[in-house]
Amino acid sequence: MTITRRTLLGTLALSLSGFPFAAQAEDAWPSRLVRLISPYGPGGSNDISLRLLAEELGRSLHQQFIVENKPGAGTRIANDLVAHAPGDGYTFLYVAAPYATAEALFGKLTYDRADLQPVAMAVVAPLFLIISAEAPFKTLPELIAYGKSKPDGLTFASPGAGSQPHLAGELLFRDAGVKGLNIPFRGDAASYTELLAGRVDATLTALPTALPYIQSGKFRVLGVASSERSPLYRQAPTLREQGFPNVIAAGWFGFMAPATTPRPIVDKLQAEVARVLTEPAVKDRLTAQGLEVRTGTAAEFGQFIDNETQRWSVLIREAGLKGE
Repeated sequence: MTITRRTLLGTLALSLSGFPFAAQAEDAWPSRLVRLISPYGPGGSNDISLRLLAEELGRSLHQQFIVENKPGAGTRIANDLVAHAPGDGYTFLYVAAPYATAEALFGKLTYDRADLQPVAMAVVAPLFLIISAEAPFKTLPELIAYGKSKPDGLTFASPGAGSQPHLAGELLFRDAGVKGLNIPFRGDAASYTELLAGRVDATLTALPTALPYIQSGKFRVLGVASSERSPLYRQAPTLREQGFPNVIAAGWFGFMAPATTPRPIVDKLQAEVARVLTEPAVKDRLTAQGLEVRTGTAAEFGQFIDNETQRWSVLIREAGLKGE
């Protein structure tokens, strides 16, 4: 057999990509700058928590971790970017809750879920049911009764169609047997203005932005959409306690990688994220942002995403919801 130059070069390339060399590269990770892709713009809980984690990971792994904001399309721009990035361990996604609902809301996507693999869950942002203190109802049963007394039911503010607050509101409408109209706004400030003016009846929101209104007596908290009371505001009963066991929803963030990223790198980042999140100073800073730390294995995070995808897909289909 004639050995051509192409055959020789191919054989050499194959030998250089063999196990010992690959293992050395994985052991040395990270040996250069690591990109962490945020699906939102600067300033929100996703961005703030990611910058904190990037700083801590850079310190402990002796390499620079930088945050790149790629907002838009309900997080799909960032998802797509990382799904098609090289699986070399130098690009990761700080995935958010809309990842689990994107296909049900928008249909066929530009990436496949198989293009990404879970690495580590990081934090959740509990959602609190808020009303104006001037509203004609003071409790959750009174809110439901008020909605049933109106031909058009309740009006509910959210940061957008298909967002976690919107979906949690739809769950509450369904389980309470009351009509409801979701009214999307751009950001919390606009929805709070409408709530205070009495033009919407309620909203589900993260705690930090609402807390000044709660402390000043302008807002009343009717409950939290968690399985247990949140340590962020323990006086708020869960909606589960009040007869709505299915109304559990929260914002959540974690790390994902391109599917071809080597397992040793995924395991190393997962372990380091879990370790960083146990640091008291880190937990305190995240708590100040209205976030609860949640750690676990990559497999557990993957199962969580699968469960979220299944649960919300059923609701989206039953309610006939479509993404914007």
